[in-house]
Amino acid sequence: MVARTAVAVVFLVAVVVGAVIGVLEAVEICNMTEDGLMACKPSVTNPNPADPSPECCKAIAGADLKCLCSYRESVFLPSFGIDPTLAIALPAKCNLPPPPC
Repeated sequence: MVARTAVAVVFLVAVVVGAVIGVLEAVEICNMTEDGLMACKPSVTNPNPADPSPECCKAIAGADLKCLCSYRESVFLPSFGIDPTLAIALPAKCNLPPPPC
């Protein structure tokens, strides 16, 4: 159950990143700024995804995870170049607790 919850959070973060990239506006979603969302994009994009940066992990740690859970069923991730499998692994790579999804 914990792994599934972590997967949902990463997926949601990726959706939020995609939404910000798509509109190219300064946006804050679930307490994550555009800068925070953009910091995570290299970690959820193929090929050769990067390890999450300290800025990415800080953005996720400061996010409203319950809010992010509301994005977990989005079908838009691949259209923004976000790999859902990579997104699922992100919270664990940042040593974060699972969200309340």
